[in-house]
Amino acid sequence: MTANLMRFDASPFYRNSIGIDRLFDILNERMDATTTTNYPPYNIAKTGENTYEIQVAVAGFGEKDLDIQVKEGTLSITGDKDATEEVNYLHQGISARKFQRTFTLADYVEVKHAKVENGILTVELEREIPEAQKPKSIAIEFK
Repeated sequence: MTANLMRFDASPFYRNSIGIDRLFDILNERMDATTTTNYPPYNIAKTGENTYEIQVAVAGFGEKDLDIQVKEGTLSITGDKDATEEVNYLHQGISARKFQRTFTLADYVEVKHAKVENGILTVELEREIPEAQKPKSIAIEFK
C-alpha cells in the first residue's frame, strides 16, 4: 500500500475543533511508519482510572542490556545484548536480538517506575492532569 493511500485527511475535523491538529499529525506519523516488527512481544494494560502498564518480554536481557528513555512525549525501550559470550547452541529458541520499541505518550502521562521480573519488563505509567487543565464550570450571569 502506498503512503498516499495511508494518509488520513483530517480537514473535515478542523472546522469544529481547536488545537486538535497535533493529534492528527501523530496519527499520520504512525501510519507512515513502514517498518513494523512483532519483536519483542508486549502488552499494554489499564490498571486503574489513570494508571497503565506496558509489559515487554525481555527474556535473556540483563540489567546492562536494557535502556528506557522518555523524550518529547515518546517512550523508547531499547534492548542490545552484549554478544561477547560465545555459546555453542544446539538450538536457540530464545531470541536476544537488538530491538527498540517506541510508544507515544498522551499529554500528562509520566513514567513512574520500571522493573524486570520473570523475564517481563514492566513500565508503570500514570496520567496526572494539572488542576488548571481539568474541566471547570463557568458561571453564567443573567441580568
